[in-house]
Amino acid sequence: MVRVGIVGLGFMGRMHYRCWKASPDATITAICEANHKALEAATQAPKGNVGGAADHIDLTGIAVYSDLNELLASGTVDALSITLPTFLHPDTTVHALKAGVHVLCEKPMALNSAECDRMVAAADESGKILQIGHCIRFWPEYVVARDLIQSGAYGKPIAATFRRFSSQPNWSPDNWFADEDRSGGQPLDLHIHDSDYVHYLFGMPAAVSSTADVPLSYISTQYHYPAGPAVVAESTWRMTPSFGFEMSFNIVLERAAIIFDVTRTPSFRVCPADGPAFTPEIPPGDGYTREIAHFIRAVNGEPVEPVVTARDSRETIRLVLAEKQSAREGRRVSL
Repeated sequence: MVRVGIVGLGFMGRMHYRCWKASPDATITAICEANHKALEAATQAPKGNVGGAADHIDLTGIAVYSDLNELLASGTVDALSITLPTFLHPDTTVHALKAGVHVLCEKPMALNSAECDRMVAAADESGKILQIGHCIRFWPEYVVARDLIQSGAYGKPIAATFRRFSSQPNWSPDNWFADEDRSGGQPLDLHIHDSDYVHYLFGMPAAVSSTADVPLSYISTQYHYPAGPAVVAESTWRMTPSFGFEMSFNIVLERAAIIFDVTRTPSFRVCPADGPAFTPEIPPGDGYTREIAHFIRAVNGEPVEPVVTARDSRETIRLVLAEKQSAREGRRVSL
């Protein structure tokens, strides 16, 4: 039974709470939250751009701290879910790892590669697990799509497009999302989901070419792979609140197309060159639940496939930063 603490009780903290609470292999023993308003809002409906965050936080039997040092000194946790604003990830993660605690840190890993390196070094030195919350690598439809591609059943990938559209996040108390110095802006917070999946699916590209609006609230990137496939991903915070949320992809193989769009029914289809379209069996759960289950198995010493390593996450940060550079300088950037 993994004893876990959640550091930060905002929207993603509530998402992690829901997943940890549902796990038969873990128990939430502590919460660290310095903002009393977040604790007061624990019984209210969560604010965010996707569903799944806990509607109600039950603090019964859970120790509540406002200071991370006190939580770590208590000896009541084996692992932490760090769901703080991005700029706080490196210091909090390094501190926890040095205290001998495993860490599941929300994406993005950090604001730059140097901070990622510091986190990786702390994990190496401590011997503890550091997993970054790239939930799309665990999202059932994305898992099935990757498995189909790797199986070779429908031939090689020819082209792929990815899309992630949302309105501007405005639910944080001080709107830290809008401050690029603290969040990394839309590319590092939202677009990174698809950048990381492109990295996971096809490897690191040789170069990127991006276009964006001035504040980078919209970005579109072409990922250059010398031997193919042709890959593009676009994302935005420019949509109106009534639009809702879209994540989707179209992956064209030599003998099939794989389609996913959460706004459609059915949302997932495989369309072979010969035969009718069909929806394959989809594993249960969502990306958040599955990434936490994976983390628990790793903490318990079970052999697990390395779906995402800290070094993978570091490379994804480097990838997105190259996209931002390409967009701002109006040129192709090599990696």
